Formats: sequence, C-alpha cells, structure tokens
Amino acid sequence: MNIFSRLTLGSSVILTLAVPALAGVTVDSPVNSTTVSSPFTLSASASTCSSQNVASMGYSFDSSSDTTVFYAQSIDTSVSASSGTHTLHVKAWGDDGSSCVTDVTITVDSSATAIIPSSADTVSAIQALSGWQEAHDSGTPGSSSGSMTLVTSPTVSGSSRQFVTTFTDDGGERYSLSFSDNTAAENFFYDAWVYLTSSASDLANLEFDINQTMPNGQTLLAGVQCDGWNGTWDYTANEGSASSPKPTWVKASGTSCNPRNWSQNAWHHVQASYARNSSGSLTYDSIWFDGAEVPLNATVYGAASLGWAPVVMTQFQVDGYGSSGHVTAYVDELKISMW
Repeated sequence: MNIFSRLTLGSSVILTLAVPALAGVTVDSPVNSTTVSSPFTLSASASTCSSQNVASMGYSFDSSSDTTVFYAQSIDTSVSASSGTHTLHVKAWGDDGSSCVTDVTITVDSSATAIIPSSADTVSAIQALSGWQEAHDSGTPGSSSGSMTLVTSPTVSGSSRQFVTTFTDDGGERYSLSFSDNTAAENFFYDAWVYLTSSASDLANLEFDINQTMPNGQTLLAGVQCDGWNGTWDYTANEGSASSPKPTWVKASGTSCNPRNWSQNAWHHVQASYARNSSGSLTYDSIWFDGAEVPLNATVYGAASLGWAPVVMTQFQVDGYGSSGHVTAYVDELKISMW
C-alpha cells in the first residue's frame, strides 16, 4: 500500500532537486500534451534513478514547491488541478540522493460534461460527417464565400474540418449540417474544439448554433457567439413572434470574448448548455471556454415557424472583420448531446 504525505520540501531536499534531472521516471498517464478533466489519474513508476534504487516518488505543478511524496517506486493516484495548462513534474529520488524527473504538459478542463446524463442522445465527430453546406449569411453585410475540407493537421482526434472563409465588407459565411431528427429533446450540450491561425486578425465573430424542429412544428433557434465587435459572449433570441421571427443577438452582461484575442495556432474548447420547453422558451445556462465557466442564466423566446422537416442542425459561422480578408479556422471533436 502506498503511504504518502503532502509536504513542502525543506532546504536539504531543494538542494537535491537542483541536481540536473535524469531519465528514470516513466509516466503512463496522463500522456504529454493532452487535455484531462479534474481529477485525473496519475500513473507513474521508477525503479532506478542514476543507477540507484528509487526510495520515493512525488509530483508537483508548475513552479510550486509543494510536492506530494510517495514512499514507493510507483504512483497510482487521483490528482486534482485547476483549469488551464500546467506542467506536471513527476519525480523520483534514489536511496543515495539522486533525483530524476519527467515533465508532462497537460491542459485541465473543468468537468462541464458532468451535467450530461448517461441516457443522453450524443452524436460525436460531427465535423467528420458528410453533407456539410456553406452559404453567405444574408443577415451580415458585404459578401462571403467558403470552402471546407477534412485534414489530419492540426487535429485533436485525427480528423478535423478546415473552414476557409473569404469576405468583403464584414461579410459572414455560415457552415451547416443536419445530423439528427431528435425532435423530442429539450436539453442540449454543445462541445467543440476550435483552432485559429494568424488569420484571426480578420475575424469579427465566431458563432456556434443548434437548431431543432420541435414537436409542434416550430423551429428552435439557439446559439452563442464570441462577439469581436462588442467584446462579449452573446446568445440569440427571437424578439418577434413565431410567425414573424426577429432573431437578435443579446450581449451577455459581465462576459468577455473577442476571437481576435484568442491564442493563435492553438486548440480552444468551446462548450455551451441550454434547454427549451414545449412552447419555445429557451434558457441559456452556461458557456465554458477552455474549461472556465461563463454563467449566462438567461431565458428568452427562441421559436420560429419556418416549415422545416423534423431535423436537428448545427451551424458554425465565421464573420469577417474589415473591408476584405480571409479567415482559416478548424473544428474538431464536435459533439452534441440531447436529452
């Protein structure tokens, strides 16, 4: 049985850690450069370190001196960490003072998906499905055109979808796919990874939508966007009626988002949860960006009489910023749960 204690290393141990780190620690989990939820499983072992038998192992995060120590040659434990990217230092110490360390870079994502029941209808890898279509969004000014292709780099899952949008005068391009006919679901969880290149300087808004034909024949219009014009997260509402819809973006007070400020050449995790009732009242619960929750807690009207067949559709929209330009974006592991 592993006996462990949490301690702050004293000066004598700190001197030992100053010895250059040498090979000897094998980390089976988590894998380097992956995203994990919290808590995650740390599994590692080391039998020798600089030709010395290992007497103890431990781990710490980033630049912290707070190290958890196990007096054994292996670690198999549950570890909690805050959201964000961390360097996990997994260490081993020999019985005559040697030290070895293996560093693992992980991104910790809060467990937003815990709200999804096991009975949910989940459609995964939507970005890899066939049938995607693109069109200029006539609700935006200017003009736009777009193209799509499946690529293997950059990718999270091995197959991401590349979206290339060319625009003039702030035009927006809408990419959409019908992927289900579940008209009964009243709860939705949107989950996607998004990658932006340096072309993000030409990006105004990124929009993430789910539209559903409801049992009464009306269509639920639900979506959130990162709004580079106002610097907020927005959610959509129908400020008209079902027969005379007036879709409108509502700025979520107290929130902050601008896609031009997202880290470039990196994957970002976008999640959103919302629910409807039978008459089209739509409640937005929260958005999560890279694991950090942004509460919305807003209820609006979201139904429109569009005459659609029974369908659930997702839309990814790219709005341009400026007189002309182009934006290249990638979406991977697009997954939508309904229940």
